[in-house]
Amino acid sequence: MVDNHQKNLATFIHLSTFSRFIIPFGNFIGPIVLWAANKEKSEFIDQHGKQAINFQISVLLYAIIIGTITVPFFIFNLFNGMDVIDFHGFHDFHINVGKPSPLLYIGGGLGALAIIGFIVELALIVRASLSARDGHIYNYPLTINFLK
Repeated sequence: MVDNHQKNLATFIHLSTFSRFIIPFGNFIGPIVLWAANKEKSEFIDQHGKQAINFQISVLLYAIIIGTITVPFFIFNLFNGMDVIDFHGFHDFHINVGKPSPLLYIGGGLGALAIIGFIVELALIVRASLSARDGHIYNYPLTINFLK
């Protein structure tokens, strides 16, 4: 039986990820501190703590991947009107990225995907918090289980 104290701790573990808006890396520090201090007290708190930390690590990994893919598209667009490759032996061969190219649209699409992902992340954190408050285990979707 899960008591109110355990439900509150599990809820605060999820909500502590919002501390990133105040403290750098607060989305990792908050849940790790609360989880580490209370994981032996309850299996319920242990499961919620692991889920919250795994989700934050997964989101960081996904953001790094999207950023790594997106940045080159914007960098190519910065060289507006410049010949990026100029072989002196080939007078008719050059690459000009001066016009709005598909690279810009792909980069913008990936940026929009990152914004949508951020909104979905916030909604999932609130949903997990409400689930913890009600005494249910919540498994975040698309989460890589680093802590088992």
